[in-house]
Amino acid sequence: MTKQLVVLDADKNQCESLCSLLENERYAVTPLHSIKRLEKYLQDFSCLTVIMDIDTVPVDNRTVRELATNNPDVHFLCKSNDWFHPDLKDAISNHILACVRKPVDSEILFYLLNCISNDSE
Repeated sequence: MTKQLVVLDADKNQCESLCSLLENERYAVTPLHSIKRLEKYLQDFSCLTVIMDIDTVPVDNRTVRELATNNPDVHFLCKSNDWFHPDLKDAISNHILACVRKPVDSEILFYLLNCISNDSE
């Protein structure tokens, strides 16, 4: 099974860095830089996981809920500088699998992705 991922990050350098890390572990990665492009991508292609930087891409509970509802087979991970996001309480408790702190610990990230991959088989 192809481990197709999307990295959503408005900071192109950060996005490229994470994509390189993932590609080195044989993940097929698509970099995107806006919610609109993500929505369009998910309409046209299948994807196992979306990793979104919630510091650079503006998201709210409604946006995440709609993404998750419209794409029930996609797992959503977030990355952020902050541990606490009270404005995303509903999204984090209901639609986001995990939120990892930046800089991303690759061991934690690959553990989460392995769990998603094993759960999807």
